[in-house]
Order: sequence, then structure tokens, then C-alpha cells
Amino acid sequence: MKHGKKYQEAAKLVDRKIQYDPAEAVALVKKTATAKFDETVEVHIKTGCDGRHAEQQIRGAVVLPNGTGRTVKVLVFAKGDKLAEAEAAGADYVGGDELIPKIQNEGWLDFDVVVATPDMMGVVGRLGKVLGPKGLMPNPKAGTVTMDVTKAVNDIKAGKIEYRLDKANIIHVPVGKVSFDEAKLQENFDTLMEAIAKARPSAVKGQFLKSITLSTTMGPGVKVSTAKY
Repeated sequence: MKHGKKYQEAAKLVDRKIQYDPAEAVALVKKTATAKFDETVEVHIKTGCDGRHAEQQIRGAVVLPNGTGRTVKVLVFAKGDKLAEAEAAGADYVGGDELIPKIQNEGWLDFDVVVATPDMMGVVGRLGKVLGPKGLMPNPKAGTVTMDVTKAVNDIKAGKIEYRLDKANIIHVPVGKVSFDEAKLQENFDTLMEAIAKARPSAVKGQFLKSITLSTTMGPGVKVSTAKY
């Protein structure tokens, strides 16, 4: 893959042989951002898990203390008084069965997170083929299947992110924007890493965190030392 001039200049700032301590890595990532828009700062964590085994799967969520810097649209599937509760909490879209054909037949996907009350999962399950591949299916482990829709919506709007292994046993998550100051990015990063460390499956033998890389949307990767975690 051929990179442009700006990327190549930014890459010169990073020593690929070094694992930087988290504070240095955060400062360096901000320096390598060259795009004209406010790039997202992302963390890529390579784990020693084997996701083919259920007992080595990782999936959960954490609220970043300083948010993600992006506006998240929330869809809530509920019924009865929970509909009004979700609306009052600030959900962008609220509904029930009537939303199924809109998503299934019209391809409507103008939302980033789906929350559902447990009594609506039979309905939401019909959307598995649409929502599943996009990572939008509500899940109790991520706190998106719950009767407490107020807390779920508030947490998501405040900067809750979901983490899970991909097929290569890597976790990819955003921890903020380049416009955040270093202290805020560092705090978000530390909060995420503490959550991931606690989520270590007991079935994993040997090294759990194989590598941690920080990068911006368009910038080069900066390796972070795993020693602290």
C-alpha cells in the first residue's frame, strides 16, 4: 500500500522498534495527525486469546471518562412505559415491531447503537442477519439488553464504547479525537486498558496482551509498551 507524502513525514516521527510508554505514545500520536479533519484516535490490541473457543471470547463495554468526541445515534426497542423512558433519556429513535420492515426492507440503518429491553429480543432477533454482521445486535454483556433504558442511553451518550475480539483476536476501539488534550486521551486510554485487563479470560494461557498500537484515522501506528498492563 502506497502512502502519501504527509503520512511518510509523520511516519518518520515514529521509531518502529520502540514500544513507547503510554504518555509518550499519546503525545506522539497527536503529532502524527496530518488530516484536515479531527481524526479519531484508535487503539488496536492484539491478544493471546483464541476466539474460536467460547471460554476465550472477550466482549464488554466501558464508559470513557472524557467521551469519544463523536455524536452517537441510539435506537431503543421497547414497549409500554419504557418507550417514554427511552425518549426522556435522549434516545434518537424509539419503537417496536413497526421498525422491523423499515430496517429489513428499506435498509434503514441511521443509528450507531441499538438498545433493547429483554421482552423485545424476540422481535429484535428477526433482524439478526442485518444487525449481526454490522456489530449492532444488542447484547447483555455490552449492557444493551436491559430494562434500565435510561442508564443504557445515558452511558452511550456519555461515551460508552463496546470492545470485542475480531476474527484475528484483535480488539479495535476509539479512545477520543486528536483535538482532545493529552491528559484526556491518556485517561480514556488507561480506563479502556484497565477494563480489558480485567476482562482477561481465565482460560488464556501465556501472554494475554501481545501488542498495543495507537494510531489516528490516517496516521501511522505507534507501539505502546504492554508492561504496565
